[in-house]
Amino acid sequence: MFKNLSPGAIGIRCSWVEGLDLAHKAGFEGADVSLEDAKKIADAQGLDAVKELFASRHLKMGGWGLPVNWRGTDAEFYESLARLPAQAQLAAELGCFRTMTWVPPCSNDKPRQENFDFHVKRFRLIAEILKDYGHRLGLEFIGPRTSRAAARYGFVYTMDGMLALCCAIGTGNVGLLLDCWHWYTAQSTLDDLKHLTAEDVVYVHLNDAPKERDVLDQIDNQRCLPGETGVIPLREFLSILKGIGFDGPVTVEPFNQRLRDLAEQDALQAAKVAKESLDKVWVTGD
Repeated sequence: MFKNLSPGAIGIRCSWVEGLDLAHKAGFEGADVSLEDAKKIADAQGLDAVKELFASRHLKMGGWGLPVNWRGTDAEFYESLARLPAQAQLAAELGCFRTMTWVPPCSNDKPRQENFDFHVKRFRLIAEILKDYGHRLGLEFIGPRTSRAAARYGFVYTMDGMLALCCAIGTGNVGLLLDCWHWYTAQSTLDDLKHLTAEDVVYVHLNDAPKERDVLDQIDNQRCLPGETGVIPLREFLSILKGIGFDGPVTVEPFNQRLRDLAEQDALQAAKVAKESLDKVWVTGD
C-alpha cells in the first residue's frame, strides 16, 4: 500500500502538475494520473516527459478516473467507449493500470434486475477493452442509507453486492474501489474484509465518520479526516488489506468543510494535514 494524493478529494483546486508538486512536498508516495493532461504533455514532449513528472518527484502512479460516460444514453456511451482503447493504451504505456468509477446505490427509473443487467452489459464492454491493455477497473459502492432512502428502487450498496456485480461482469479484471466510509455505513465488518483477496481491491479511499450520528443517519458528504474520531476502525481496516496483499493507492477523501476551507487558503498545508491524518492510522512495516 502507498499513501496517495488526489487533490480534488480534499478540496484543492489546482492543475495536475501543481497537484504532483503538492504530493511531493507534503510527503505522499503517489498521486493520480490525469489522462487528459498526460496526453497533452506526451503529444508535445513525448511519453518520457510524463513519466519524468513522477520520477523526478519520487511518486508512484495511483489511478485514473474512468473516462467513459457509462451512465449516458446509448449514443453517449458508445461514443465515449470508442475513445477508451487509445486512453487505455496511453495509461498502459505510462504504467498506470488502475481506473475507477462509482455506482449509484438506487434508481428512480430502473427496477433492480433491469438496473443490474444494464450495469453488467456496459461494464463488461468497458472491462473487455481495459483487459486488453492490462488494466483493472474498481467499482465503488455507496453505503449510506440516507443516499438511497428516497429513491423508488434500491440497488447495490454493499461490498458483497458489488462483488456479485463484478462476478457477473465476468471479465476477471473488475474489483472494488473500496471506501472505508461506504464499508462502514453499509454496516460491513472487519471479518467481511478478511474474505477479500488482493485481486478484489483496486483502489482505496480513507476517511472517518462524525461521532454524533448513528451509522444509519450518516450523510455522505459530511465526513472526517482519517483518525479524527475513531468511529471507523482504520488501523484494523488497513491491517487486513495489508494482510491480503493489497499493494495499491490509499487516498484521503474526507469531504470535510474545515479541510476545504484550509485548501482555499493554503493548498500545501491542506495536503500536509491530509498526509498527517494518514500517518496516524497507517500500518507500520509498509
